[in-house]
Amino acid sequence: MAMIFDSISGFIDNYYIMPVRLDQPYNIVSTLTYAVILIVAVYCIYRWLRWSRIPVDEKFVIATLPFVIFGALLRTVYDTHMVTSDLQFLLVTPPIYFLTFFVTVLALVTARALEARGWIRDFIPWYRNAGITCVVVIALLLGYWAVGHEGFHISVILIVGGMTAVTTVAVWAFMKYVLKWDYVSEPLFVLLILGQMLDASATSYGIDLSPVQYIEEHVVGTALMAATGTAFSMFILKLAVLFPAVYLLQLYRREARPDLWYLILFTMIVLGLAIGLRNAMQMVLLG
Repeated sequence: MAMIFDSISGFIDNYYIMPVRLDQPYNIVSTLTYAVILIVAVYCIYRWLRWSRIPVDEKFVIATLPFVIFGALLRTVYDTHMVTSDLQFLLVTPPIYFLTFFVTVLALVTARALEARGWIRDFIPWYRNAGITCVVVIALLLGYWAVGHEGFHISVILIVGGMTAVTTVAVWAFMKYVLKWDYVSEPLFVLLILGQMLDASATSYGIDLSPVQYIEEHVVGTALMAATGTAFSMFILKLAVLFPAVYLLQLYRREARPDLWYLILFTMIVLGLAIGLRNAMQMVLLG
């Protein structure tokens, strides 16, 4: 039994704990594990939202987006190393997802309870404003840190922001005017495209153009860059996923439960927007 326990302990330590403590890229084992956890988590959240009778629609998704931004900014706090105790490991993946989820659920449950007691008329604005407050607090904290160090790297904002804007408009226009997918003009589809293009733009700039040596943390991205010799191949990967994803989402929309459909779309937005925003903010603060 001791040998089995040591083997399991060593496996967990090698593939999950040490990569987090040493800030190493993901490995294939952790990647597959987190993918499974994500699928299970989305399903559990879906069942809980239905049980709680919380409507999941476009209004709810947009109200939740500030918490996505909050999570991305909170992840950047780790990059600044302003937290030096072991609490800093709560700010890396995957612990930060649980921390952000806890804050989001706390705000949601509180706002919903206030509505149920008749103290507020609609929980959505209060829920959204709680997320905006979290964003403002973390943004002020990062701004204070930046002022005491190198300040903000405006060139990163201009370059990454410009790349994101151009590619987002190009992809959106192709889908709408060439493929005739008129539904991509809906706000959530625009956000989906924007998030993926932000992630690709930040990664491409950070690895190929930034004076600071950044690395790709994800297994598929690392393999693609090794095969092509450039981080700009991330755009190919994003487009290879984005086009069929948008098409299938709209196709599935006709048959799926609306709340589940919106939750899946929201999850896809998060996977691009949160990672892209964190990478961009890291470079804005650190160069």
